[in-house]
Amino acid sequence: MVTAAMAVLLIGMPVEPAWAAKTSRAAPWDDLFKHLQPRARGKARHVVVPLPKPRPAEATSAEPEEPARKGQASPENDKAKQQAAPAPQPAPQPSACRLALTDEVAIAPSIPDIKGAGGCGGEDLVRLEAIVLPDKRQVSVKPAAILRCKMAAALANWIRSDIAPLAERLGTAVSNLDNFDSFECRGRNRIVGAQLSEHGRANALDVRAFKFTDGSTISLTDRTVPRGLRESVLHSACTRFSTVLGPGSDWYHEDHIHLDLMERRNNYRICQWDVWDSLPQKAPLLPAERPDEAPPREVAAKPDDAKSGAKSEAKSDAKSDAKSVAEPGAEKSDAEKSDEAAPPREEKPAKKKRRQNRRS
Repeated sequence: MVTAAMAVLLIGMPVEPAWAAKTSRAAPWDDLFKHLQPRARGKARHVVVPLPKPRPAEATSAEPEEPARKGQASPENDKAKQQAAPAPQPAPQPSACRLALTDEVAIAPSIPDIKGAGGCGGEDLVRLEAIVLPDKRQVSVKPAAILRCKMAAALANWIRSDIAPLAERLGTAVSNLDNFDSFECRGRNRIVGAQLSEHGRANALDVRAFKFTDGSTISLTDRTVPRGLRESVLHSACTRFSTVLGPGSDWYHEDHIHLDLMERRNNYRICQWDVWDSLPQKAPLLPAERPDEAPPREVAAKPDDAKSGAKSEAKSDAKSDAKSVAEPGAEKSDAEKSDEAAPPREEKPAKKKRRQNRRS
């Protein structure tokens, strides 16, 4: 009964105030389609929209990076390539020999290193074109020689200190050096399969002659050159170079002098150059022929003379016998007559040796 009464009371109560309170509250989705509703006609209102503040200078860029164009590398790719690429090697520093071999000593520009087959070539190479004497005159190397710096320096010191004073004692000055051979990738003495020559290492030079300012030329292997001059060159070369080969060493160095700086154990050095004597200007005369009227020469008797005399007598007897047979009417000797009278001897047959069977 109570519940029924309460239900009647609730149904009978007024509902307008509650519905008004409910409709006064705005729902969250009321403004969702507000812009689609028709606007009331009237004067337009100008709404002032504030502009954004300027971006500070220290702020990082927020704009996305543009993609790299075709054919152009992006900064990231450049960094990756720089990291992947090997670092450039520093330029090699000049050696002590190169610093000492200045233009006041020799005209010898540096050339790139040579790395050939079989160990040919070398490092610290120069092209020796001329040697500068202390008085600033130049000794041309014809043709220019490709050598290691140490070999070029030793050659320059030899010409400046030994050959130039030698030429002054002769009343002239050296002007040219005849280069017979310098760098050449080959075996010793140009033999196929032989050990690599020092020429293949650019560590040797073959000298054939020197030319002087008065026009004269001295060949180091010429026998007409005074012996004392050639011996002076020999002693100076063997002092400065570890290998000196010339006439008398072998058949390959009869017309030039080989010089090199080959390193051996215990600083062993080779100096093989025979300074031959000069040939006579006139050939010796042959002995004159013996005249016919000269008396016969006496010859000492030999122990076999008796045998030879007996043989000569036998030969003379045979000749006389043949002569008597050839001449008609010649008288026969008693020995021949007795031989004719005697009956001829019968020859006995030779006895055959019988082989006896040996019993074992």
